[in-house]
Amino acid sequence: MTFHQRTVAVLGSGTMGSGIAVVSARAGHHTVLFDLDDARVKQGLDRVGDFLDRSVALGKLDAEAGAAAKARTRGTTDLADLAGADVVIEAVVEDLAVKQDLFRRVDGIVSDRTLLHTNTSTLSVTAIAAGSVRPERVVGTHYCNPAPLMKLVEVADGRHTGGWAHDATLDFLASLGKTTIVTKDRPGFILNRFLIPWENSCIDALESGLGTVQSIDTAVKGALGHPMGPFELLDIVGLDIHRQVAMRLYEQLRDPRFFPPPLVDRMIAAGDLGRKAGAGFYTYDDNRLFGS
Repeated sequence: MTFHQRTVAVLGSGTMGSGIAVVSARAGHHTVLFDLDDARVKQGLDRVGDFLDRSVALGKLDAEAGAAAKARTRGTTDLADLAGADVVIEAVVEDLAVKQDLFRRVDGIVSDRTLLHTNTSTLSVTAIAAGSVRPERVVGTHYCNPAPLMKLVEVADGRHTGGWAHDATLDFLASLGKTTIVTKDRPGFILNRFLIPWENSCIDALESGLGTVQSIDTAVKGALGHPMGPFELLDIVGLDIHRQVAMRLYEQLRDPRFFPPPLVDRMIAAGDLGRKAGAGFYTYDDNRLFGS
């Protein structure tokens, strides 16, 4: 399968979905962003447009390319609009039943050769694929957050993923300019197995007074070479999403390192979810998820 200006459907217009839509449209693919209601679709399209406009303003994308990427992106609340999709990327809430139901509904709309990708990082790709009558075309593709800025994507096959779907997935991700690593269908894959306990340790260090938000972020960037500190990253991901991912992994692995520290619950209760809420570990005048 050759991926030259194909049609890509992204299910879910939240942080990950809108970020993946940016990546797809920027790479030259016609991109359809699906969500349950018009308000959510509009918010997702606004995120896509804001990121592309900001990229142009910062000189990272020329104006013509930015305008073309926006023109290639549209939104819908009707799954029937996915009929012509070559790739469907699911980026909805980490709920197995929801993901299975979506793939079950998409099965009757798209062609038999349409790739079905799930952006899960905590659930079994095999279990999600069980919702499809064609599990051989379901592949796990976990995009690093924020998707428009991070190059890496983890690829995990389900038990019945076909070799053709795996190879076509790698070709598609290459068309997006992504670097891929292949991993096993295990809770957290590689990245979240490392990342979630480390982020929890950083939160524990903050709460115990070992350092401030700024000093810990500065230490991680300055000494470890990370492009952003743990609290900068957590504010982009959202404390609610961090907790959800952490709890999913804790429930499966029963390793206390995955259990979110109490500060996470207090911040969620206060509404300090991160950049999208205007406040998290930092405060923001510009709450665009991919702003600087």
